[in-house]
Amino acid sequence: MHVALVNVGDEILTGDTTNTNATWICARLDERGVDVGRITVVPDRVEEIARVVNEYRVEYDAVLVTGGLGPTHDDKTMEAVAAAYGRSVEPNEEALEWIVEEGGYAREDLTEGTSHIPAGARPLHNEVGVAPGCVVDDEVYVLPGVPAEMKGMFESIAAEFVGEDRYVETVPIDEPESALLDRIEELREGFDVGVGVYPGEHVRIKLTGTDPDAVAAAAGWLRERVDVRVEDAD
Repeated sequence: MHVALVNVGDEILTGDTTNTNATWICARLDERGVDVGRITVVPDRVEEIARVVNEYRVEYDAVLVTGGLGPTHDDKTMEAVAAAYGRSVEPNEEALEWIVEEGGYAREDLTEGTSHIPAGARPLHNEVGVAPGCVVDDEVYVLPGVPAEMKGMFESIAAEFVGEDRYVETVPIDEPESALLDRIEELREGFDVGVGVYPGEHVRIKLTGTDPDAVAAAAGWLRERVDVRVEDAD
């Protein structure tokens, strides 16, 4: 399964908010064997959100959109996703009933637009906040931007994201990355595994694949040809 992420918010683009949602979602999807092909941050503008959603829903199995939910002036995501499908935004009775019955809010106290989602969308209940998310045509998933709300809502639909089982081995190395280039290239050519190189205080090479024997063989080959770093004990 191949997925794209779209994070909505001027505050991310100005650097006022760190995009922790993308990091968290990518980690959860990776655990489920799902590939993330794009992470895109867009401003709170209907045309920008709609354009990116339209592009990605054609290219990927699913699109996860976070941020910009609710009835305030800068919450444009529901309107934009509806525009991407040529639909209207309308109140959803199921979402409204959940907010009242499970959330404990009185209908008359809710701001106009709180329960509005694209026509025909499936509502996703917000067990941490108020504004619902939604799923459009089982391909575009709209979640809140507030991390706690996003995480709670994602868990309710996590089972809908399924990929192949992955196997991982990480080799810590006591050599500079520049000295490893020939062996990294040989590793990539010789084994059907993903090779991630992570420089830092020391280099780590992460090997991933759907065949555990191939991953183990690649890791063994590499360990025989590099200076393996002995990790410090806890």
